[in-house]
Amino acid sequence: MPQLFEPLTLRDVEFRNRIWLTPMCQYSCEACDGIPTAWHFVHYATRAVGGFGLVLTEATAVAPEGRISPQDAGLWNHDQMAAWRRVVDAVHANGAKIGVQLAHAGRKASTYRPFAGEPSGSVPVDAGGWEAIGPSAVAFDGYATPRAMTLADIDDVVDAFVDAARRADEAGFDVVELHAAHGYLLHEFLSPASNRRDDEYGGSFENRTRLLLRIATEVRGAWPEAKPLFVRVSATDWAETGWNIDETVRLARELKSVGVDLVDTSTGGNVPADIPVGPNYQVRFASEIRRGADIATGAVGLITEPAQAEAILTEGDADAVLIGRAGLREPYWPLRAAAELGLTWRETPYPAQYTRGAWEHARG
Repeated sequence: MPQLFEPLTLRDVEFRNRIWLTPMCQYSCEACDGIPTAWHFVHYATRAVGGFGLVLTEATAVAPEGRISPQDAGLWNHDQMAAWRRVVDAVHANGAKIGVQLAHAGRKASTYRPFAGEPSGSVPVDAGGWEAIGPSAVAFDGYATPRAMTLADIDDVVDAFVDAARRADEAGFDVVELHAAHGYLLHEFLSPASNRRDDEYGGSFENRTRLLLRIATEVRGAWPEAKPLFVRVSATDWAETGWNIDETVRLARELKSVGVDLVDTSTGGNVPADIPVGPNYQVRFASEIRRGADIATGAVGLITEPAQAEAILTEGDADAVLIGRAGLREPYWPLRAAAELGLTWRETPYPAQYTRGAWEHARG
């Protein structure tokens, strides 16, 4: 059995395989109310049908002002929770587990979605936008300058993450992932490139990691003990003055100590940087965290081919592989992967309705 198709158990949750759908923003709540729609139902249910072991949602805002764009999904109220429950039930009905990525966009909030024909940059208040907040009044390149958060703002954000985690449990999600990557709020606090505070949330490593560790601790207390908690990180800013891999390994040890089960490892997004993008370009960071912090990791980064994904696991670089853009192009990527790695449809999560079209039949 290829390692990609070996089950993985974290706490009391068993994932049927180690091919997971990475969070990818859909920007498709057209009513700007944060409520998932038919688009989300079809998008996520289709990947469960396609054989993914875990389906992770897009960045899901814990508060209205935490959305990246006005069209982002949310989990700050009951109506959103009820809509997510329908998606969760569909994913479960097709054999996959589902996690929600809880997020706050911080200084990168209130921006236009990156769709063809739409403007770019920050959405003005009179056009449906709002004032962004961040650790400091330091703008992301091309966006409006955020308001520096007060201690009361920080307390409110912590409460919002905890409340959203409780709603996630009520909606039936199997996993909560805290989004501390890609230049959004929790990453902004981690990095000295965006955090210029001189209080207990800025300056030293201990202070810059305080907010994430506080949220992880309080969410762990509110989230069922039997269900795993993930954190997505950007392991490096790819900038000399920014967050780096050594700090990430140190942080991962702290996250493990407060009950985090897996570090979903990405990079960049907080400051302009020259990133050497290519196949597996982020895998080495997942490997270093896994070995240096003795914690499970997920690997991402232009992983497109089954043999490539299998090698990441067999070489011990990660415990799961997260498929992103390839999963948008090919919702049934795991089924093709199974065939290419020598499995028959009877050994894989093939839907009974689709077995006549199994990859092994297509190849004679």
